[in-house]
Amino acid sequence: MNSSTPAPAAGVQAWHQAALDQGRFLIQRGTVDGRHVYYPREFSPFDGSVPEWVVPRGTGTVYAVTTVRRKPEAGGDYNVSIVELDEGVRLMSRVENIPPTEVKIGLRVKARVQVADGRGLVVFDPSGDAA
Repeated sequence: MNSSTPAPAAGVQAWHQAALDQGRFLIQRGTVDGRHVYYPREFSPFDGSVPEWVVPRGTGTVYAVTTVRRKPEAGGDYNVSIVELDEGVRLMSRVENIPPTEVKIGLRVKARVQVADGRGLVVFDPSGDAA
């Protein structure tokens, strides 16, 4: 699978998940206007083109966050964050390697793909960059 490979008949979301399962994070970009698209779609909602797959920089900013409270025996607290990538798209994930209560709007983060039990998931770590 490379960034110029069209999505298979199974659909773009299955293709995207397969890339994540291999540790690769890709987003789409419209071929007419160049605007980035995420979550994967068959056609760009902006220009109607069949978007191409591209590797994002992976850097972004926490746009919104909440802390989900759980008892320690249930795994403890965690955050749910909406991250706006520098390419302009937003996705829901979590920020790791920082206490959940320290994740704040405006925090600069860097994406990575975490693969567990063969399934890839995009998560973020604080980047240390200024917002």
